[in-house]
Amino acid sequence: MTATRVVAFGGGHGLSASLRALRRCAPELDLDITAVVTVGDDGGSSGRLRAERGGLPPGDLRQALVALAGDHPATRRSASLFQHRFAKVPAPGADEPARAGSGPGGRRPDVSAAGRAPSPVAGAGAAEAARKSGDGLAGHAVGNLVLCGLMELLGDPVAALEHAGAMLGAVGRVLPMSCEPVGIEARVRGADPRRPDEVRTVTGQHQVAVTTGRVESLRLTPAAPEACPQAVAAIGTADWLIFGPGSWYTSVLPHLLVPQLAAAVVASPARRLVTLNLAAEKETSGLSQADHLAALRAYLPELRVDRVVADSKAAGDPEPVARAAESLGARLVLAPIAVTDGTPRHDPAALGAALVPVLGADR
Repeated sequence: MTATRVVAFGGGHGLSASLRALRRCAPELDLDITAVVTVGDDGGSSGRLRAERGGLPPGDLRQALVALAGDHPATRRSASLFQHRFAKVPAPGADEPARAGSGPGGRRPDVSAAGRAPSPVAGAGAAEAARKSGDGLAGHAVGNLVLCGLMELLGDPVAALEHAGAMLGAVGRVLPMSCEPVGIEARVRGADPRRPDEVRTVTGQHQVAVTTGRVESLRLTPAAPEACPQAVAAIGTADWLIFGPGSWYTSVLPHLLVPQLAAAVVASPARRLVTLNLAAEKETSGLSQADHLAALRAYLPELRVDRVVADSKAAGDPEPVARAAESLGARLVLAPIAVTDGTPRHDPAALGAALVPVLGADR
């Protein structure tokens, strides 16, 4: 029996949770996993690298690689090294070093270069702050720097990711959705709390992710970035395409705004699965789970889905979610897929257990 080819779309912690769940399914179902990762990050370590050196933001790519890292002790240590983030070196006379980087759960966009011109905007504030502090390494994850170096050395993001995957013994492949970085812009109503009815443009992945208003429309800059050819090819030969969980407007929907990716998704003979989030984030404040599914249809009306997986408790009244799933052609699957400590995080083991009967059907 041939392997089941799975392509998972997303970025950040959501895609990482999905990939860790798929890894748990892989031995039982003989999965061939490909991750297609957003490249719009512009804050934190990624934003600094993007501003200083240009090229793709490595942070989400790094997280996907680490999620697929092999189980050998050496590769696990390499994965820990990739995640290690440099602390700020204390100034002479300082009592304690201040920890650099974003807070728990924050997405840290990262970027690496392949001879591209640096962005004059992305991460400029963070880069300037680091320059003034005199500690250029503070806040950078080691894996971001490794990916940045590999992309410069090899001149090809896909080759760099394949080399990094070999370093980590990755059980699967990581690809960017485009080989060029993109910008994310949103038209947001109420971005200024003092003007709740005003609609303004919010620019940048980080700013969209933390906006307090309601996102009314989303676009990429450039508007039609060229898709990574290897990602298009993977979609065309996949058995399953998986969307979510993750930040809906900044990690999931951007894939549908890349024309070649959207066309490949629509044309693919693969079945399609959507994993819903456990709770709304700032960028999706006020959106129900049914609204999340409606957003998929709004940005890709031709999209048809086979299964929607949602947490039993997070779904609340399942009827609206089931109807929204049916509008996409899908059946709703309810399962306990959240961690048990009450925080809105997916449990990779529980999510993997829920995915086994879905992905293994009709094998």
